[in-house]
Amino acid sequence: MRTLFAALILTLLGLPALAAVKIQEVVSPGGITAWLVEDHSIPFTALELRFRGGTSLDAPGKRGAVNLMTGLLEEGAGDLDARAYARELESLAASFSFDSGPDSVSVSARFLTENRDSVMALLRDTLLAPRFDADAIERVRGQVQSGLASDAKDPNEIAGQTFRAMTYGDHPYGSDGKGTPESVASLSRDDLVRAHGAVFARDRLYVAAVGDITPEALGALVDRLLGDLPRAGAAMPGKAEVTIESGTTVVPFATPQSVALFGQPGIGRHDPDFFAAYVLNTILGGGSFESRLMTEVREKRGLTYGVYSYLVPRDLASVYMGSVASANGRIGEAVQVIRDEWARLARDGVTAEELDKAKTYLTGAYPLRFDGNERIASILVGMQMDDLPIDYVTTRNDKVNAVTLGDANRVAADLLKPDQLRFVVVGEPEGLESTTN
Repeated sequence: MRTLFAALILTLLGLPALAAVKIQEVVSPGGITAWLVEDHSIPFTALELRFRGGTSLDAPGKRGAVNLMTGLLEEGAGDLDARAYARELESLAASFSFDSGPDSVSVSARFLTENRDSVMALLRDTLLAPRFDADAIERVRGQVQSGLASDAKDPNEIAGQTFRAMTYGDHPYGSDGKGTPESVASLSRDDLVRAHGAVFARDRLYVAAVGDITPEALGALVDRLLGDLPRAGAAMPGKAEVTIESGTTVVPFATPQSVALFGQPGIGRHDPDFFAAYVLNTILGGGSFESRLMTEVREKRGLTYGVYSYLVPRDLASVYMGSVASANGRIGEAVQVIRDEWARLARDGVTAEELDKAKTYLTGAYPLRFDGNERIASILVGMQMDDLPIDYVTTRNDKVNAVTLGDANRVAADLLKPDQLRFVVVGEPEGLESTTN
């Protein structure tokens, strides 16, 4: 009852925000498509751009080039060096952020309506004419290398890298998009220029805007901002083969608490059973303190503060993963309980009560995602990248509610594969050794 009541409150609080999300498709005179939510209540706009491909577009032998290039975008453009660029952005009361991941490079801009033209002129220079000055390259290279050195001492990062390499092999997904100390050290300015050309092109572009801007103004803006981008970027890599076998991999690391990642092959975002899998995961370990994993591992046995499972449907491969941390003397028991719950759910399925609670939780929490222009713009551009229809925000909860008990239990039997569940444990786990089943 506590979960049902909380979900009802979440739903009531979120309804006004979700109701205000009226998405318009805007096609610019130059043929660029953007999604827009108009909101003229304040003179402010959030603009979100995504370019498909991300760090997976690194050229052979140039791992980390896209990440380093992305980090340099705010280090000067056009006639402005890094300091002048920062002063200009501050004077316009605007903010830019740039990020790279395995599947995309993201560009975010927030600006006041009165400064829109000047802000977009600066962003245009950023995208079309980044400087890549020698001193800036060395400064940002040093920051990346410092981060890599920190990652090498972080058990969570070690677990992630080990799991990725084991799962994806030589595919770009199998290595760190930030590169290695050696690969980052070897990157030249020409490598960064080539990485820029690989990413920033119109054939992989997605655009969303939320705020004080009309469709006509947005169409003109995106043409000025993006119309001169190259038509095509680098070829996308092929699909990744997911190679996961049951067993445990122990990576020795001096720490009083072991961390573990676990996973198996997953399910694609457009699979007909995706929503059933999404609801099923909520029951197993997806975000609620009343999930089965949280109940069995934390509440009943006190083995951890938190244990989670999550679907990872990427562009080029899909896995089903989870994470847990526990004292070295107890991580072995936590691993076994998770394995047992994975197998029990595959064998016995879920109950009608569990299904109803999960659907109430998911539908109640969904409207709360739409809590500001920036979040909404990010959601809209993500929907485009996932090839979801423009009315998805109004039909998504219907898809969740449409999942039946039969659907959930059929997918539990098909999706959950205890014989392919792999654990990577980083630490000094007692009584736990590397195995292959």
